[in-house]
Parts: sequence; structure tokens; C-alpha cells
Amino acid sequence: MARGRLSIQIAEAQLELVVGDITELDVQALVISAAEDLQLKGEIAETIREKGGPSIQEECNRIGHTPVGTAVATGAGKLAAEFVIHAVCPRLGGGDEDRKLQSAVHAGLALADKHRLRSIGMPPISTGSFGFPVDRCARILLNEIHHYLQGGTRIERVVICLLAEEDFGIFKHELRRHFR
Repeated sequence: MARGRLSIQIAEAQLELVVGDITELDVQALVISAAEDLQLKGEIAETIREKGGPSIQEECNRIGHTPVGTAVATGAGKLAAEFVIHAVCPRLGGGDEDRKLQSAVHAGLALADKHRLRSIGMPPISTGSFGFPVDRCARILLNEIHHYLQGGTRIERVVICLLAEEDFGIFKHELRRHFR
């Protein structure tokens, strides 16, 4: 089966959609979903913990807690990336989820800028164990990334890494619908 890939220019940056393993991306930071307690749970977070080693969770434990809609950075352990940015995402049903997800995406991008990073990768944060539908996540992520990249950022490349071709199709449809 062919692996999905799509790239568009937004201001001075490149936005890419890819299907693959986020831990294999050639980026400086991975932005992943996190719960307020910063415990690495869920499919992608567990993969990050397994491949990156215990130092990532140890750093999260030292930080301890951060509210929904914010983000914190840790080292990336044995991963190729330099950082893992933990964007604290809302759970579906918690109230005001769209605004909270938008805030978490913005916080992750702003933290990447603060660390002077030029490239980041992120999965469809807040889906999976957080319960967000992929189409709703796609709309919010793409809108916030689009808005952020137009505002004088150092970020040159954002890669949204999807696990399945079906999710790639949803993001591709949303991207083409809103950003022609």
C-alpha cells in the first residue's frame, strides 16, 4: 500500500501530511498529546517512552503537572528529535474542547518557537485515548497551524504524522477544503 504524503506552503513554512511512525521523522521536536499529570500513556506516548527511554518520563515527573491547553518540553532521550513537546489536550466530553485543543496546539507551536526550533512533527493530538474525532481534530489542528505559521514564526516545517491511510484521507480532505 502506498504511504500518503502531501505538502503545502504556508507563508515561509512547509506543512506536510505523512503516514508513518512519528518517532522516525527527521524533525527537531515531536509534539504529542499529554494529560495534565504528564504520564506517557496512550499509543503514541507509549511508543515515545519505549523508543526514547525512561528519561522522558523522568523529566515529566519532575515537572509534575500542567493545565489543559498548555505545553511543556522535555528532552527526547534516545529519539532522533531533540525535544518532546507535551501539549496538554482536552478529553472529549470535558467541555469547551475545541478551544482547549486550539490552545494546546498553539502552546506547542509557541514552545517550539521559544526553543528556536525550525521543524516539528505531531500526530492528530487529542484523538485516540482522548476521544476526539479525527475530522474535528483535523479542522482545529490545520486552522491553528495555518494561523500560527502566518504570524512571524521561526518554524519552517510542520509535519502532521498519521498512523493510518484513512486518517491521512481525512486530513487531506480538510486541508484541500479550507486551504486551496
